[in-house]
Amino acid sequence: MRNVVIIGVGLIGGSFALALREAGFDGAITGVSSPATIAEALRLGVVDRGAPLEEACAGADLIYLAQPISRIIDVLYHLNPCVPAGALVTDAGSTKHRIVSTAQEHLTRCRFLGGHPMAGKELRGVGAADALLFRDRPYVLCPSDPAELDTEFVGWLGKIGARVVVLGAEEHDRLVAFSSHLAQLASTALAATILESSPESTQVAGPGLVDSTRLALSGYELWRDIFATNPAAITEALTAYIGKLEHLRENLRNRELAAEFERAAGLARQIRGQADRA
Repeated sequence: MRNVVIIGVGLIGGSFALALREAGFDGAITGVSSPATIAEALRLGVVDRGAPLEEACAGADLIYLAQPISRIIDVLYHLNPCVPAGALVTDAGSTKHRIVSTAQEHLTRCRFLGGHPMAGKELRGVGAADALLFRDRPYVLCPSDPAELDTEFVGWLGKIGARVVVLGAEEHDRLVAFSSHLAQLASTALAATILESSPESTQVAGPGLVDSTRLALSGYELWRDIFATNPAAITEALTAYIGKLEHLRENLRNRELAAEFERAAGLARQIRGQADRA
C-alpha cells in the first residue's frame, strides 16, 4: 500500500492520515476536499497534496471515504470509472447497510470493505484531527465475504491501535442504534427538555448534567444522514428506551426502581471495564 487517497479530509479522514503517519506509513497521501480544507490540511501536514477525484484515484491503492453518509453514497455511484483494478475502497460511514449495498451494486472494478471507526469528537474539521483518535477504539468492518478481510488495510488498522470488530452490515446498524444513535437522541432530548421546561435549573447544574448533555453539542447536519439510513433500528431503540422511562416513572415509589439501578450500574461497570482493558 503506497498511495492512499482520502475523500473528505475532516476529523475522521484527517485523523486516519495522521494515524497512518504515526504508525510508520511512508507512502503518498492525497486529499480530495474543498480548496479551503485542502489548504488547511497541507498547512497542518495531514496530506501531501490535494487533487480532484479522478486525478487522485488514478493511481490509488486505498481510497478512504470519510464524508457524511449521503455524500459517500453519491461518490459510490460515480467512483467505478476512476478506480484502478486491484484498489481497495473503504468508508467510515456511521451506518453500513445502505453503503455496503450501494458499493456492491456500483463498484465492479475493485474491492470494497465497509468500515466504521467508533471514535469521534464533538468538534469537526481537519483542525480537530488527531493521530490517536482510533487508538484502543473499536473499528467495525463489514465484509460481504470473509476473504475481503485479507488486505493490507486491516493490518494498518492494527498498527494505528484500533480494535477490529467484524459484523454484518445489518447487525452493525442495529447494534449502533442502541450503543450510539440512542445515546445521541437521549442527550439531545434531555437538553431540549430542560431548556423548554426548566431552563432556570441550569443555575444548579453539576457535572452529571455536563456529562449527560455532552453529545447534545453534536450538530444535526452530521446526524441527519444517520437517521435517514437507519430508521427501523433507531425506532426499535427509541421504543425500548421510552418504555423503560415509562417503567421508571411508574415505579418511583417502590423497590423495583432499586433493581433498575443495579442492572444499569452493572452495564456501566462493564463498559468502563472494557475501556480499561483496551
